Amino acid sequence: MAALTTPRSTPTSTGVDVARIQRRTLRLLAGTQVVGGIGVTIGISVGGLLAARLGGTTVSGLAQSAAVVGGALLAVPVVRIMNERGRRPGLVLGYLVGATGAALVVAAAVLDWVPLLFVGMLLFGGSTTAGLQARYAAVDLAEPARRGRQLSLVVWATTIGAVTAPNFASLADRSVSGFGLPSLSGPFVFSVGAFLLAALILAVGLRPDPLLTARRLAAAGSAYSAGAPAAGAPADRTGRGLRPALRVVAASPAARLGIAAVAVGHLVMVGVMAMTPVHLGTAHGDDDVLEVVGIVLSLHIAGMYALAPVVGWLTDRVGRRPVILGGIGLLLAACAVAGTAGHDTVRLVVGLVLLGLGWSGTMVAGSTLLSESVPVDVRPSVQGLSDLTMGLAGAAAGAVSGVIVGWAGYPVLNMLAALATVPLLALALRPVPAAAARR
Repeated sequence: MAALTTPRSTPTSTGVDVARIQRRTLRLLAGTQVVGGIGVTIGISVGGLLAARLGGTTVSGLAQSAAVVGGALLAVPVVRIMNERGRRPGLVLGYLVGATGAALVVAAAVLDWVPLLFVGMLLFGGSTTAGLQARYAAVDLAEPARRGRQLSLVVWATTIGAVTAPNFASLADRSVSGFGLPSLSGPFVFSVGAFLLAALILAVGLRPDPLLTARRLAAAGSAYSAGAPAAGAPADRTGRGLRPALRVVAASPAARLGIAAVAVGHLVMVGVMAMTPVHLGTAHGDDDVLEVVGIVLSLHIAGMYALAPVVGWLTDRVGRRPVILGGIGLLLAACAVAGTAGHDTVRLVVGLVLLGLGWSGTMVAGSTLLSESVPVDVRPSVQGLSDLTMGLAGAAAGAVSGVIVGWAGYPVLNMLAALATVPLLALALRPVPAAAARR
């Protein structure tokens, strides 16, 4: 965990040793990202297959989209709790809701009841809310020159659990078969345990709360508050909610680009990734589809998370905007490779790895740009707005992906996903004032 350290420092004038608190916060967040990443990925890796088995290919896309919608909608109450009580209770709530959803998915498989599956997947998305909000908790107390790297380290920590989890889906399924549970429901049993463990670790260990500490430091005028607004962004310190967040974002071109980068990158990634297991399932039988899907998704998730520290370093070194542009280029390359791969597993792997790398660029650079562009008092609300927008964009992609594949095929899905990056590319290439060029 040496990589998760921050430079030593003396306590601030408020008596708070910020560097020590930040080191502890990063390590704790990294640990829960490992555990939570196992729970999310082992369920998501078979969620589409389970939905397809219960209700058909079109339903599989809608079920995946339900998880994304759930994560987006839960961001609103989670952010409200964070605004009032800090990061810790909001993150714990996200994982508890996710555990409830995973349990309902298992029940839906037992009862062969598609509506209950949708409810379960909706609540399952709460786990992704917690995981995504954790990246923002990592920069509450970060030094300005290290925000990209420290945010990316928490994103990277997800790799350990997320990359290995899909390959254990088959083992998880077999391990619960003796209890009479249906095929493909076993991974969700493991998700329940992982989410409960992550919630327990956060409830006990995330003290002092980084957001509440950052607000105290901001009030005292500390340089560690990381809450200076971008030029032109109003410091609305009287209202915390989506309306103040919208006003702040509307006044800040940098914040608008940050939200757009996160949302579009997620839309492209979810749209293509959600249908890849189903696409593979048309060429492989039940005996080996889980193993093939596990390999492909593991390498895709490695692309998403494994190089996040490099992306974070580049974000701090060359700037937020250039890394966003690089992410867009990788997304376009991914759609070109995957869309022309047919059932060639090797080419699909290459396409999905590029897809993950493109997502990482837009996510890390966009999230960093957004966080530093708004005042500390409204930052959770703006971050929640970003996650809501991202979730709804991903949900829309997941909802239509099954329909597109069923109607026109997997190559057309990739072509439309590539076209979705055009508005973001135009926004990222828009001329900016010299003072903000590095962003």
